[in-house]
Amino acid sequence: MSGSDANLLSGSFVIAVPDLKKSAAYFRDVLGFSLGWPEDMGWQVASRGSVRIMLGHSPDAIPPSATGDHNYFAYLNVDDVDALHHEFVSRGAIILQAPADKPHGMREFTIATPDGHRMMVGQDL
Repeated sequence: MSGSDANLLSGSFVIAVPDLKKSAAYFRDVLGFSLGWPEDMGWQVASRGSVRIMLGHSPDAIPPSATGDHNYFAYLNVDDVDALHHEFVSRGAIILQAPADKPHGMREFTIATPDGHRMMVGQDL
């Protein structure tokens, strides 16, 4: 019962980071995202394919690594989990869980940022 004929077309994620330049560089250099906003405005957008992650400079916020399971912020659906895992490993990404087939019909792996944010990456089996 949606009450509307409007469709959700895409999504973006917003995360608070303690060091914007360091976090943006990780998304660009290690995870292969493109950066799209001018530096020194307190925000940066990282894009890859249809995924957009907006990074907000928040040096006084609770560190993501201190939020336990709440530091998961994204599930990224891909067409080749193993190829992306290989790419990320070759660039020095923080891999928390290697690709594995899951009972819910997905092949997944988990990555992290240096700040402690976590993302699950999955592909339909």
